[in-house]
Amino acid sequence: MNENESITVTLTLDNDEELECAVLGIFEADSRDYIALLPLDENGDDEDSQVYLYRYIDNGEEEEPGLENILDDAEFELASNAFNDWMEEQDFGDIDLDELD
Repeated sequence: MNENESITVTLTLDNDEELECAVLGIFEADSRDYIALLPLDENGDDEDSQVYLYRYIDNGEEEEPGLENILDDAEFELASNAFNDWMEEQDFGDIDLDELD
């Protein structure tokens, strides 16, 4: 894998539509793990910069990780705030986005 190539997952939505997403990161909030996903279009570009947050379940090395919807508003706010804090901690200031193409 190229160092600029992102890890992706395919989500199956409620209407059975499949959506390819880039994994932005996995982070912790209140002793739970969460994952931030960025939907991609058919060209592999971000569609509208909307980020999806899910509860992340690590099933060990033998099984694929799981994702769960966050149904509780308070939990979603907690995860959203933790994601924003995590993004601020990342060192994106030195990245030239034009060089990633």
